[in-house]
Amino acid sequence: MTNLEVRNVRADDAFWDDGAGLVREEAETRRVYDLEERTARFGEAIIDFAKTIPQNPVTNRIITQLLGAGTSVGANYVEADDAVSKPRKLSGLKNIGTCRKEARETKHFLRMAVRAVPELKPRARTLWLEAKELHLIFSKIWRNK
Repeated sequence: MTNLEVRNVRADDAFWDDGAGLVREEAETRRVYDLEERTARFGEAIIDFAKTIPQNPVTNRIITQLLGAGTSVGANYVEADDAVSKPRKLSGLKNIGTCRKEARETKHFLRMAVRAVPELKPRARTLWLEAKELHLIFSKIWRNK
């Protein structure tokens, strides 16, 4: 991780830290290790969350961007996972990079949603933590190409 990435992680963590010091909001009984299923569930959760954001001139653009970024993580992963031949595998790595970028964008728009509607913070935090984990997973895959 570069110094800039370390500073960004610290700034992101500081925003979401409400003093509770929790890593997870609630214990998960069954972790999903299948990335296709995990990214699909994440996209579904983003859709459900977006439906709870009140629509107004400030939030409309945030909702659109959040839905675009949050749901494309899974779509790009599926496309990357389907790459079987050598030239397609290189294309698949590009898609992993896109997954990484979209997960990071999702974190950004979750933060903007909370700024626009502060009462959404508890639910947004849970999604932000999942987006952060997905970003870290795809970053690791990308680095190990």
